[in-house]
Amino acid sequence: MEKYIIREITKDEAVEFIHAYHYSKILPRLTKHYLGFFGEDGLIGVVTLGWGTQPKQTIKKILYQDDVTTEDYFEIGKMCFAPSLNNNHYTGSHIMSLLVKWMKKNTEANYLYTLADGIMGKVGYVYQASNFKYLGSFKTTVYRDKKTGEKIHPRSAKQLCIENAEWENKNKVFWLTHDFMEYKGLEKINGLMYRYILPLNKKARKTLNKYPYLEYPKDDDLAFYKRVDKGKFVEIEKPNFDMNVFEYNYQKY
Repeated sequence: MEKYIIREITKDEAVEFIHAYHYSKILPRLTKHYLGFFGEDGLIGVVTLGWGTQPKQTIKKILYQDDVTTEDYFEIGKMCFAPSLNNNHYTGSHIMSLLVKWMKKNTEANYLYTLADGIMGKVGYVYQASNFKYLGSFKTTVYRDKKTGEKIHPRSAKQLCIENAEWENKNKVFWLTHDFMEYKGLEKINGLMYRYILPLNKKARKTLNKYPYLEYPKDDDLAFYKRVDKGKFVEIEKPNFDMNVFEYNYQKY
C-alpha cells in the first residue's frame, strides 16, 4: 500500500482539487482547516474541517448535553479523493486514520462528526470501515430543476421563496409550494442523511459507549421520494443531479 502524508494546504489549493473531483462544487462557509493528502504522484485527496450551518445546535442535538460547544468537535465539510481512489474503502480508511492522528496532534477536538449524503446514494462506507459510530438517519429535502437537473438546496432557495410568495400573494413562504414548482419546472425530492461520529479520546469514547448500537446502513436502506401533488409523495429510483449547473445555487469560495 502506498504511504501518504498529510499537511495543511491553502484554501485555493483545496478549492481547485475539489472543483476538479468532487460531485458538489459548493463549499461550506464555516471551514477551519484545509488538509491535503499526498502520495508519490502529489495531491491525491482533500478533507476540510469546520462546522455546518448550526454548529452549536448540531453537537448538542447529537450528544444531548448542554455543556458541549463547537470547540468539542469538527465536522468534515468536504472529503474528496482522486478518481483512481474512489470507492477504495481500504485507502479511505487509511487516510481517515491519518486525519485522526493529525487532529489529535493539532486540535483540541473530542469528536469528529460527519454526514453521508444518502440523497446522492452514499451511505458512508468509508466511515464504517474506519469504525465511526453510527447515530441514525434523518430526512433531507432538495429541489431539482426538471430541465437542467440542478440540485437546489433549500438554503439556496431564498430568492425562489420570495418569488413564490409574490406569485401566490403571500407575505412569506419557507418552503416552495407544489403549484409554484410546477410553474417553474422544479420538483421536490426527499431522501436520507446518515450521521456518523468518531471519538478522539477515552472520555469521548466513554460517552459514546452509553449510546445504543445501531446497525450500519447499506445500499438497500437508501430511499428516495418525489412530490407529485400537494402532500403526496411517491417512491422513486435514485435521482440524478447535474452538479455542474449553477442557475440557482450561488457559489462563494
